[in-house]
Parts: sequence; structure tokens; C-alpha cells
Amino acid sequence: MNKFLGYIFSPLFYLFFALTLIIFQPIQWVCYRLFGYQAHKASVDCLNFFLTYCDLFMGSSVTFINEQDIPLDQPKIFIANHQSMYDIPGLIWFLRKHHVKFISKIELTKGIPSISFNLKYGGGANIDRKDSKQAVGEIIHLGNRMKQNNWSAMIFPEGTRSKDGNLKPFHVGGIATLLKKVPNALIVPVAIENSWKMVQYGTFPLSFGERIRWTVLKPIDSTGKNPEEVTQEAEKAIRQKLGQ
Repeated sequence: MNKFLGYIFSPLFYLFFALTLIIFQPIQWVCYRLFGYQAHKASVDCLNFFLTYCDLFMGSSVTFINEQDIPLDQPKIFIANHQSMYDIPGLIWFLRKHHVKFISKIELTKGIPSISFNLKYGGGANIDRKDSKQAVGEIIHLGNRMKQNNWSAMIFPEGTRSKDGNLKPFHVGGIATLLKKVPNALIVPVAIENSWKMVQYGTFPLSFGERIRWTVLKPIDSTGKNPEEVTQEAEKAIRQKLGQ
């Protein structure tokens, strides 16, 4: 039934999702060019509010759970599993107070309304996966911005999306690079559930009536721990939450 309803409601979802991206492209441009970072960030937050709640057109529930006391005056490295592109708007919207920046493929900085503009000018790291030197340099620059502004970074250490919801082994590389530049960063695991189900049939139809949930887990104190230990702890915490 969720696939059948997906055929009916997917066009409506894609229409509003695309309109949101198109409408916010000039809004972002004006905010960034005329008013600077804070105005641009506010526009990006609003953009991702609407993108997140576009899921309601698919009958999906959107739940964010954060019972942790996450400080605002300290850089954070959020470590999350990655199931679909629909993970990301909710992370930006619900964690907006923490100025979360993403490590993204450089190819995404061109051709996508709103998203490409934000990736290019929002302060994240845009990496060329074929150029390891460039990628490391971008992550180092992100670490510097985190220290200067108390920003946060979001890392998907699986390296790619999990198409069936099963967690892939975590890679330590990006986390290790950031921790070298921001050793006082608080490590915060985030477990994402069921967003993979939205795309279990591919891009069309999307699956109707899924329960998408983000859960912020207990922060990890990295004091006295190497990046491998920190990464393993985060992976273990997320696996436990996902029941894997």
C-alpha cells in the first residue's frame, strides 16, 4: 500500500520540494550578498524547515529527539549514519543553533538550486574525492572555522548512503583530521532511522507513510582517546540505537 500511495503523492512531494529550492535560491543570494553570514544562515535554516516538512506530503512523520545537554560555546563534531538525502534537511533545521557544517562532494556545488549555493558559501568543506590533498586541505580549513566561530561539523563516516538501513563500518579519516585541528571538539553521535525507506523503491515512487526519526545520543568525551577509539564508540552507540 505504501508503494501504491507513493505513486499518487510523490509528484506532489517533488513539486513542493522543487519549488522550495527554486524560491530560496534568490532569497539566499540576497541574504548573503547584502547582509552577510547571519542573514544567509537564517535563510538556510528556513529553507531546511520547509524541505524537512515536505515529508508530510508523503504521509511521513518527522521526529527529532534530543535529550542531551549540548553546549553552544564549544565546537562539536556530529557523527551520524546516512540513509538518504532526506537525512540532511532535518539535521540542518533541528541542529540549527549549533551552526552545523557538512563535508560534501565538490560536484554538489554546481547545478542544484539553493543547495549548491549553500554548499559553496555556507562555510562547509567541499571535497574532491579524487584529490586527497585537496580533500584534507578543505577539512583543515573547516576545522579552523570551527575553532574561530564555535561552529560544528557533521560527518557521515560510512562514506556512502546505506540503501537498506544496515550500518556500514565507520571510517576514521575525516574525524581524525578534524580532531587534530579542533582537539576540544565534543563528539556527538546521531542515529537516523527509516529515511532509507522513503527511497526503497528508488526515486519514484517514494514510499508513503514512513516514520523518519533523528536521535541525538550521549556525547563522547574524546579526552585521552585517539580518533579510532572515538569513532568506534560513536559507531557502537549508533548501532545500539538502531538495534544492530
